[in-house]
Amino acid sequence: MKQHPLASQLAQVFATVGIAGLALVGCSKPAPQTNAQASSTASTTVATASSANATAAATTGIDPNKSEIVIGTTVGDFGDMVKNSVKPQLEKQGYKVKLVEFSDYVRPNQALASGDIDLNVFQHKPYLDTFKKENNLDIVEVFQVPTAPLGIYPGKMTALNQVKDGSTVAAPNDPSNFARALVMMNELGWVKLKDNIDPLTASKSDIASNPNNIKIVELEAAQLPRARSDVDFAVINGNYATSSGIKLTEALFQEPSYAYVNWAAIRTKDKDTQWVKDVTNAYNSNEFKQYAHTTFPGYKYPAIWNEHSATASAPVNASAAK
Repeated sequence: MKQHPLASQLAQVFATVGIAGLALVGCSKPAPQTNAQASSTASTTVATASSANATAAATTGIDPNKSEIVIGTTVGDFGDMVKNSVKPQLEKQGYKVKLVEFSDYVRPNQALASGDIDLNVFQHKPYLDTFKKENNLDIVEVFQVPTAPLGIYPGKMTALNQVKDGSTVAAPNDPSNFARALVMMNELGWVKLKDNIDPLTASKSDIASNPNNIKIVELEAAQLPRARSDVDFAVINGNYATSSGIKLTEALFQEPSYAYVNWAAIRTKDKDTQWVKDVTNAYNSNEFKQYAHTTFPGYKYPAIWNEHSATASAPVNASAAK
């Protein structure tokens, strides 16, 4: 199979304080406080509350301003990572952790921006950059997570060399993942993209020729695994493949680029908080790495781990691919 030059372009308050009731002796009315006395009392209350919070944080090792962390993920591997490794680590540290799972790629960012969740894990950086720009959201990436690569999986046809005139290929309908699908089909020679396009934003209008008259069926990413029986091939996001019981090794072709390793996202205002540092540490701990290596073989891992996926990115029967 001829490697297309596009492949090289892709390589990047207070705490509540209990105050005992004051016993009043007889029926005498207490003298009113002066402004100075009221100010002193308030200062003492604030200091007491701050001290109580600091003591609790010191005892548990958590962010004194954040006792519960709400994490949003898509259903499948990212949720499993939280349930099976990240949540136990953070709860052992003293946090309460709540997981909210979504079935689409739109609501997790909306929920993050609105404050319904504190952090989400489901998206690669090109998608995040596009989504927050189009929706004017003040959110930012914070750390990478193990990611199952995008792959072309068999549908009615079981080998790449079975592609023929009019073959149908299901692909994700969101712009960034659709661009990835086009680049993969370009690398296989199923379509030819125009020269000098941006592979991160490729669209149907960038198709220069379609020698096999490929019919691309655009669907919500979560629907792609179920669509395999209706199309010849399906381009499926790794997390939805694994959550549907599809093994990564069943892929006929996987994208070679590491540009799409997924990120956790937070509200920009939270980026310097202790709780974000604690979540980051949990995702990069030796405990989590061991869990990821055992549970998610073949995934692409965060760049900071200095590791590479064991899953081949070349197509099965590559010499037979057009």
